[in-house]
Amino acid sequence: MTHHKDGTITYYHSAITPVIVAPGQKHAISLCPEFITPQDGYMKQDSEIAAAKRWICKHAGKYVVNWITILGDDLYSRQPFCEELLELGFHFILVCKQTSHKTLYKWVDLLESIGNLQVFTKKVRNGQKTEFHTYRYANKLPIRDTDDAVMVNWCELTIRNWDGKILYKNSFITDHKITAGNVTSIVRSGRARWKIENENNNTLKTKGYHIEHNYGHGEEHLSTLLLALNILAFLIHTLMEFIDEKYRLIRATLPTRKMFFDDVRALTRYICFGSWDNMMDFMLKGLEINMPPNTGGSLDSN
Repeated sequence: MTHHKDGTITYYHSAITPVIVAPGQKHAISLCPEFITPQDGYMKQDSEIAAAKRWICKHAGKYVVNWITILGDDLYSRQPFCEELLELGFHFILVCKQTSHKTLYKWVDLLESIGNLQVFTKKVRNGQKTEFHTYRYANKLPIRDTDDAVMVNWCELTIRNWDGKILYKNSFITDHKITAGNVTSIVRSGRARWKIENENNNTLKTKGYHIEHNYGHGEEHLSTLLLALNILAFLIHTLMEFIDEKYRLIRATLPTRKMFFDDVRALTRYICFGSWDNMMDFMLKGLEINMPPNTGGSLDSN
């Protein structure tokens, strides 16, 4: 709720929208959202962290396996949240800013001053340009200044160009032991968070899903239901790119999601197709797309 100077009030709904991402993979797989809203029996206002903890406790049984790692921004890199993750069996790679982790960075500075901080630089080609990637890392640093502090492993990446200008800088904490052999992979995984904003949230906001449309409060959780349906639609469309060859070819031909949605809307307004596969065949023919030999069909082709 936001109070404006002209006396008006804007009400809004918030949610965390977890996704599955991986370095080198272009897709972000949407998972069930968790809404940031006061909980029954609690007087305190809800928060993003509280919502994240609820989501993790609800779904840990589905996703906890040794190779799942939770990513998050600096808001999440606090001892209580890290303890919760470890207790439930998750790994984590979380952004760790110096301004909010003063004790940890005192240890980093101390290790650097005595020559015990691990540092190396790699020359990396990025298109036509050359970049210099400097990694710093250390293991078993206290996350806070208490006797019961969780010990975490810390790493940092700084990217510079030929002139020494900093193009990117970020640091992370993790429970994975960091070595010279895996620090680049850990940082790549931490940086995969950009897909949450670019591939997930930005697509939902700007690519035809109208996630920021003012649906109003409604009754019986209308706004949260419509958000959940938007995310479900996005999940289905993403999965179809993996399993529906006809859909994938059509989406690759049409320049934007919105154009695909507009075409489907126009077609179904005037034509009643017998099945999804019939509509895909109609669109393939209209767009003059040839199916490659020995490829699978659509979802209901069998």
